[in-house]
Amino acid sequence: MNDVNVRVAIRRLKRISQGDIFSEIDCIEYVAERRGVLEVSKLVFPFVVVLTQDCDLEQDARYRIRQEKPQSSDDKKLFSALVAPLYNAEHVYQGQHLADLGLTMTVMNKAKTEGKTLRQNERPRYHYLSFPESVPIPPSIVDFKHYFSVNAAYLAKLRQKHFVCRLSELYREDLSQRFAAYLARIGLPSIPTAGAPSPAPSISAA
Repeated sequence: MNDVNVRVAIRRLKRISQGDIFSEIDCIEYVAERRGVLEVSKLVFPFVVVLTQDCDLEQDARYRIRQEKPQSSDDKKLFSALVAPLYNAEHVYQGQHLADLGLTMTVMNKAKTEGKTLRQNERPRYHYLSFPESVPIPPSIVDFKHYFSVNAAYLAKLRQKHFVCRLSELYREDLSQRFAAYLARIGLPSIPTAGAPSPAPSISAA
């Protein structure tokens, strides 16, 4: 039995909210026209979590409801919502969570310190989520280096069929704060060791 570390709400709101988890969401890699044929490359993630701030999502929802009436300003409209994939934790430990894309990631031993600190959310790059048994999502990991935007209107249309659950406020705030802190980290220049030839300038940030 997995140790549950989050609480969730199953009932969806009338709008998209921060912490919403959706299933089967497309990430559009590119769209290209070649000799009159439109080519669309996309990735489909089994689960994603919404990261956009809830106040922005709420204001956008109010704007869309009132859109039929004359608006004094359109500055509350969101073009997109930021989401992050949820990776199956067991696949992450094995470095195989992106194997379908032909990518091999770092292997993590879940029984050693690297795995334990990940599950305790002590590694800044990752956020571990273990859901109640009533939620059909395996223990999952968010990688803060992996996120993308989804058209807000399109995501709203998917809510009825693709909404799975919503992280309770305390847990969504924890996720949001850790994500913001990771993005705000400062990259430090690599310092060559004494006697070694000076490499090209680079930035290091784990």
